[in-house]
Amino acid sequence: MIGKMIGAYAGERAARHVDGLNGTAGALLGAGGVAALKKIGPFGLLAALAGGYALKRRLDHNRQERDEEMPAPKAGSRRAGAKSRK
Repeated sequence: MIGKMIGAYAGERAARHVDGLNGTAGALLGAGGVAALKKIGPFGLLAALAGGYALKRRLDHNRQERDEEMPAPKAGSRRAGAKSRK
């Protein structure tokens, strides 16, 4: 029971860093993750950690490529969608 509460707290905190995921959904995923980790055992835990690390590296690589493709804004130019002052 305490493990699920800790997992829910960790999931809620982690959800703050994920777009499109609110705190409640993160808490549910965290609590469910604790139950899943008990079932998969130590080798499954290592595989899940390795997969999560590989996924993070891939997402960071894609984000870096996307940022390199976009031209840098010119000095003095306005951001898109900014309101003009009159």
